[in-house]
Amino acid sequence: MNEKKLIILDSFLLKLNPVVIAYSGGVDSSFLVYRASVIRGLKSAAVTIKTPYVPDRELRDALNFCKSYGIRHHIVHIEFPEAVKNNPPERCYLCKKILFSRLKEFAAMNGYANIADGSNADDLKSYRPGLKALSELGISSPLAESGLTKEEIRKASKDAGLPTWDNPSMACLLTRLPYNVTVTDKELKMVDEAESFLFENGFYGTRVRMHGSIARLECMAGYMERFISGPDREFIIRKLKEIGFRYITLDLEGYRSGSMDLT
Repeated sequence: MNEKKLIILDSFLLKLNPVVIAYSGGVDSSFLVYRASVIRGLKSAAVTIKTPYVPDRELRDALNFCKSYGIRHHIVHIEFPEAVKNNPPERCYLCKKILFSRLKEFAAMNGYANIADGSNADDLKSYRPGLKALSELGISSPLAESGLTKEEIRKASKDAGLPTWDNPSMACLLTRLPYNVTVTDKELKMVDEAESFLFENGFYGTRVRMHGSIARLECMAGYMERFISGPDREFIIRKLKEIGFRYITLDLEGYRSGSMDLT
């Protein structure tokens, strides 16, 4: 781990004092809110925005993490924004613009001068339309600007004893549905319930992509055989059908980030 990068991170955070940190409960933002909380003289608060397309388990994880480490934590509830209800291709940009505008309002009302998010250095090298919205709103990304990569953040989290260090990557539930379709609360709840069930039964990181009444499961390579011939196969099928899916399919390509971008 490059200690110099952590020193740069601490210095960057102090320059943002006092700061609101957008907190999703994922690996990156968990490390960021934790690091900020142990810097002497820094006033910071973790703020989680709850929308219908944020998985319930992520909110629970965020609450538990902040409670465990004594981190000041707020939850801001936002209704389903009309701008993203049809899941447009520019969804991430529109969503970030809406959510972080709300965060700016929260910061102004509560005496915080700056807002930071958990984007890392790797994010700057990939297709992340939401980053444009952050730039337009003047949101800081301390991890990215300190040059910290995902691997380095996981290592630093592990060194700090954080339980989030090996958590699978997370993404909002809108990424489980095709672009340009009207998304309903019922569909989001179906996906959330199905993924939570699979996570609770040891299939970590599995995505449930929804195509009408079809559930297309994308799993990590090590789980493929368990889905096909493991003892839980019939139990999984029965449970997902109870949730409301008619057909349960397994994608032989496995988990791919952003696979709905190809449909």
